[in-house]
Amino acid sequence: MSDHQHTDVPLFLGVDGGGSHCRMRLRDGRGTLLSAVEGGRSNVYLDFEPAIETIALCIDQCLAAGGLGADDRARLRLGLGLAGVSSRVVAERVAERFKNVCSVTVTNDAEIACLGAHGGKDGGLIIAGTGSAAVARVGGLSTPVGGRGFIMGDDGSGARLGLEALRRALRAYDRLEPQTMLTTSLMAAFDNDPVTLIEWGRHAKSRDFGAFAPQVFEAAIASDPLALSLVHTAAGAIADLARALQDLGAARISLVGGLASALRPFLPAMTLSSLHEPLFDPLEGALLLAGCPLPGADRAP
Repeated sequence: MSDHQHTDVPLFLGVDGGGSHCRMRLRDGRGTLLSAVEGGRSNVYLDFEPAIETIALCIDQCLAAGGLGADDRARLRLGLGLAGVSSRVVAERVAERFKNVCSVTVTNDAEIACLGAHGGKDGGLIIAGTGSAAVARVGGLSTPVGGRGFIMGDDGSGARLGLEALRRALRAYDRLEPQTMLTTSLMAAFDNDPVTLIEWGRHAKSRDFGAFAPQVFEAAIASDPLALSLVHTAAGAIADLARALQDLGAARISLVGGLASALRPFLPAMTLSSLHEPLFDPLEGALLLAGCPLPGADRAP
């Protein structure tokens, strides 16, 4: 019988749950990888019950893939990093649904990404994707910075970049400012009809606006003046997040997310000098949260 099959040996399960997918990684007490699975959406703020159902299903699949069964749940130590966990009340509500395991610790997905990025040590993390957010973890205390959602915050994000580009395209159409290659191409996507764009915008989600961010970066690389201005503004917002993290004592900072690589060429030199590649991925951060030792391999690229 292998070590992980002994009933007195702990099992560690890390969960990274977001709006698009739920990923899990199962390790034994020595840190040996037993299984990994991926499931559907698991944002507990947007849709609590379906998110809990997705997580529970993935736990079953992860145990089965590791050659384990329902009896092994009592050995499970869960570390859950979930989108939508914004307070202790939400975290406790989630933990209450997984009482049939040895232990469960719940936080948000940004914190497990920060834990993984710095191997459990002090540091800061900036997420630049459809949304944006940052977190500083210093002396065991985590402090969120920025984010605040598409309406009130998320500066430097793909959603805000796409929204501002479309707003400026409408202004150019109305001759309130110069037309550029970017404004022309954006309006063309809506048949050069402002009413079509406005109607689309009434029902668009943050991810819909974010889908235009790559077009803005392409135009910036081609020296479109509006695109350059928008991208530099976004990069400035990311630089502001980095400065705030440093002020909180996070000397080592990682920048992750779908826009991370596109933004790097536009970041100030001082910001770039503070950035470090993540040591481990968010799932290893979730496993750290559960109490699992760091593996000697499987480092994030």
